[in-house]
Amino acid sequence: MLAFLCVAQFMVFLDVSIVNVALPSIQHGLKVSQSDLPYVVTAYGTILGGCLVLGSRLADTFGRRRLLQIGLGLFGLASLVGGCSQEAVLLFVCRGVQGFGAAMIAPAALSTLTVTFAEGEARNKALGVWGGLAGIASVAGVVFGGLLTQGPGWRWIFFINVPIAVVAVLLAPRILPESQGERRPFDIPGAVLVTGSLMLLIYALDEAISYGWGSARVLPELIAAPVLFIAFIVVERRKRDPLVPFSIFRVNTLRTANMATVFFLGGVVSLFFFASLFMQQVLGYDPIKTGMAYVPQALMAGVAAGIASQLVTKTAAKPVLMVGLLLCAAGLFLMSRLHSDASYASGVLPAYLIFGAGMGFSFVPLQIAAQIGVEDRQAGLAAGLINTSQELGGALGLAVAATIALHRLPQKVAADRGDPARVQHTLTHVYHHAFTVGYCLILAALVLSLMLPMLKAAPQPQQENSDETEGATVG
Repeated sequence: MLAFLCVAQFMVFLDVSIVNVALPSIQHGLKVSQSDLPYVVTAYGTILGGCLVLGSRLADTFGRRRLLQIGLGLFGLASLVGGCSQEAVLLFVCRGVQGFGAAMIAPAALSTLTVTFAEGEARNKALGVWGGLAGIASVAGVVFGGLLTQGPGWRWIFFINVPIAVVAVLLAPRILPESQGERRPFDIPGAVLVTGSLMLLIYALDEAISYGWGSARVLPELIAAPVLFIAFIVVERRKRDPLVPFSIFRVNTLRTANMATVFFLGGVVSLFFFASLFMQQVLGYDPIKTGMAYVPQALMAGVAAGIASQLVTKTAAKPVLMVGLLLCAAGLFLMSRLHSDASYASGVLPAYLIFGAGMGFSFVPLQIAAQIGVEDRQAGLAAGLINTSQELGGALGLAVAATIALHRLPQKVAADRGDPARVQHTLTHVYHHAFTVGYCLILAALVLSLMLPMLKAAPQPQQENSDETEGATVG
């Protein structure tokens, strides 16, 4: 059961990063402008993040296994159409639909895991595997993206999802028991307001790349986005059954872990997006070399996640998280200092190894902190919240980094008058800015982690309690 759930979640995280190495090929194949290129990533992350809490409510009401199957089917269909797309707009739309399907998969899978494994050592170990795979998927995505892009072509980064989704839909009834959470009415206005607010903010940040923050085209959007979010809060507070019961944020560890996750994933996604462009457009790597460059990082992330999952069951999770975030910050700092002629062995590799270790040490304690103290009836909501923080953090962090780093890039490149050395120098400077933004995001997560209590693994429940939990889950 754990293996099946991890495979489903692996697909969700994989599609955040698998497109990164293929970005130059997608840009060339569909004639996507440099300023619109982040939409390939943010369209997926924004819809996924904005709809995750709605997905968690649907899972609690209609059944977690049923919604998981629906989400997998929708994800596979959107992948098929996206791989066949001939226009950039259609690809952006398909990425959004993929995000909606993933918004059904992620909370259904995580809430199934949390109600299956009793709080304590068993759940911590399961979440350790889960969190570790999330980190590995982020790196594995760029490895597979390079192999597929250089091999059969960039469209196969989408086609590869189709057979996996079909097999998972067919196997789900044989592996997963059906389970439900607390049935509550749906808050469609809340979902529309929060998703609309986030999409408008992402769009405004993208427009600011070309037109500037104070432009008459961007300023109204930047004002409207927080207005919609305030309207969402007002609507939620007046509803008897809101999309997000704000009472859940009284759990200190959940609140702080979600806030830290937003900044952490912003730094992670920014690194993958801009590092892939840096290696191909500045260092001259081809897609396969770019993808394979991440392999040591993936291995380091897996090793570190395994160590972290053991440490958090024996000692406090807070110091493990702080070490992880410090390592991530150090990796991004090293990336921001790379020269345009940097070698892989002495320049890129040390930064990747340090960052990979940091990811492994960070994902696991954040997942555990976001679930501690949450009742089983709200497991779906808590799962939706931590996944929302991950996806929205990645989308917003990338949008902010792109807005700052890519501002007026076409004009800067035009001023270089086609001189390859000058263009390379300009791009190096631009990507250094992006890595610095990611570094600052990780430091913000580190500051928030200081607010966490010294989280320790709860004692393993007695056998009879475990039996009761299992029976309740199956029922």
